[in-house]
Amino acid sequence: MTINVGIVAASGYAGGEAVRLLSFHPRVNVSYITSRRLIGKYFHSIYPNVRKITDLKFEEYNVNTAKEKCDIIFLAVPHGVSQSYVPELLEVGVKVIDLSADFRLKDTMLYKKYYKKEHNHPELFERAVYGLPEIYRKKIQKADLIAVPGCQAASALYGLYPLIKENLIDEDKIIVDSKTGSSGSGASISEASHHPIRANSIRPYKMTGHRHTAEIEQELTFLKSEGSSSSNKVKVGFSAHAVNLVRGILSTSHVFYPNDADLSEGLLYRTYRKYFDEEPFIRLINQKTGVFRLPDPKIIIGTNYCDVGFQIDARLKRIVVLSALDNLIKGTAGNAVQCMNIICDFPETTGLELPGFFP
Repeated sequence: MTINVGIVAASGYAGGEAVRLLSFHPRVNVSYITSRRLIGKYFHSIYPNVRKITDLKFEEYNVNTAKEKCDIIFLAVPHGVSQSYVPELLEVGVKVIDLSADFRLKDTMLYKKYYKKEHNHPELFERAVYGLPEIYRKKIQKADLIAVPGCQAASALYGLYPLIKENLIDEDKIIVDSKTGSSGSGASISEASHHPIRANSIRPYKMTGHRHTAEIEQELTFLKSEGSSSSNKVKVGFSAHAVNLVRGILSTSHVFYPNDADLSEGLLYRTYRKYFDEEPFIRLINQKTGVFRLPDPKIIIGTNYCDVGFQIDARLKRIVVLSALDNLIKGTAGNAVQCMNIICDFPETTGLELPGFFP
């Protein structure tokens, strides 16, 4: 079986990566790509890396065209925009994989607080499945609306959720420090992304109040309460830095365990292996020798892998958890394709088994 897939707002970095990945997917025909400002232009005119690979041209978005041409639509529009597209697409029977933030949160007040916009379709919150395949695979399989996580939120969640599920750490003292490359800001040009300003810099840009805080807290709280009587909200302090990379995220999480807990390296290995051993795109990295002993974005650029590692600081009863991923692939477009594979009952790794470049 081959399916027809469209990408709305394919001119942005996330949409562009979705087109690139799907162009090599053996079960997908990319039938429709849209852009408001590039109608009639070739996709390869702005993404020259796919010259001689695709002759797709940008079209104008229209829901009837989407219905006619597509089984699934990837929405790569800005935050606040997809909420106006999703209802009409679902109404005409097109499944939606939303790369924006509009259906990640389940609370209109939180959405307004972090995105400074009203949400006009909260009735779809429960219908939207949070698109982390390793955690919500069964729900994704039955879904017609996927909310792809934020890239920094995903990096933190992959490292933290086994510890939360196994009740190993203090749930109200979690600190996440995330360092991200410039592509995470999107394709739009700003002073902050201007090369002379951005280069050779480690810029703290959101020490408190980062919008991904809400996602991380929401999902960890849900995972904590799932199958237990706990109703306590998980609390996360999240800080973000812009670093001198184009792609890649490294999230370093500091979590604490009880003073009377007998926590060992062996126990943590067993915990992570319990959740990750069967996962094709999560790798546990904690080597004793070599240069890359712990997760490093350099190793996963261009791949759908998330590398997770840890170190124990027994003196402070602290676990340092590190998670590295490519923000445009495992952090966005790759996770979206992985969700699409699950929905369509394709092998989950189809079109995504790409090793990184080294050096």
